[in-house]
Amino acid sequence: MQLVFASNNQNKIKEIQQLLPSSIEILSLESIGCHEEIPETADTIEGNAILKANYVTEKYGYNCFADDTGLEVAALNGEPGVYSALYAGEQRDAEDNMNLLLENLLEKADRTAQFKTVIALNINGNQHLFTGIAKGKITTEKSGNQGFGYDPIFQPEDSDKTFAELSLEIKNKISHRGKATQLLIGFLSQIK
Repeated sequence: MQLVFASNNQNKIKEIQQLLPSSIEILSLESIGCHEEIPETADTIEGNAILKANYVTEKYGYNCFADDTGLEVAALNGEPGVYSALYAGEQRDAEDNMNLLLENLLEKADRTAQFKTVIALNINGNQHLFTGIAKGKITTEKSGNQGFGYDPIFQPEDSDKTFAELSLEIKNKISHRGKATQLLIGFLSQIK
């Protein structure tokens, strides 16, 4: 089975390809000739995942899935949320985003947070949504060099390490994207 993953983020593609059975071949946007930036103009994580999946299905005609992820921090009323990649500005710089988040939490006692991933799957004319959540907290400083994005400052529940200190194999078992992907895989394995 071929599925387009509506992403050009090589880190995400690598994470998801490791999780999927070998019977599912992932095609990137580049491999189907989609070189334009897909608009992410929704004000929810679910909305952005749906926009991206629908764009590929409508414009290119492929069965497709797309994800969107946000980091939701309790003390900041769910920020950065849907704007996680742009939190510190249009440059989409992970270091800038982490620095701003740590700065905004300096005076806050509550550091609880959660990562949320929503995958929108368009297959055989139907759409299905899968949600994965990883609960945890924001650390006071960066630690680790694995992963990407906010991984160096997010410590999942029941762990003394940040996502950036965990191997990809361990992270995939407990992460928001890993959980949403497992739901996707479970669904795909039933339709073959």
